[in-house]
Amino acid sequence: MAGRLWSHLVSDVSYDELHAFVEQELGIPRRAFQGDHYDVPVDLYDVAVAAGAQPVECRELLARLMGAGLRVRKTRRGA
Repeated sequence: MAGRLWSHLVSDVSYDELHAFVEQELGIPRRAFQGDHYDVPVDLYDVAVAAGAQPVECRELLARLMGAGLRVRKTRRGA
């Protein structure tokens, strides 16, 4: 949604961990999964952190995803 602030929520362990956390702690449906992350709206950010999510900068987020083998690269259209 335009004009709304979002965060990416990932796991550095497994997709199963990520799906369970998002469903149980945030009530976000699995259909919202974006290939390797969930988009979390700003109004759920504090809830996610209180439930154990760790805020990290973009580079660390990518490093954790890649280190766990959970990074899904976007494909270019027309490539």
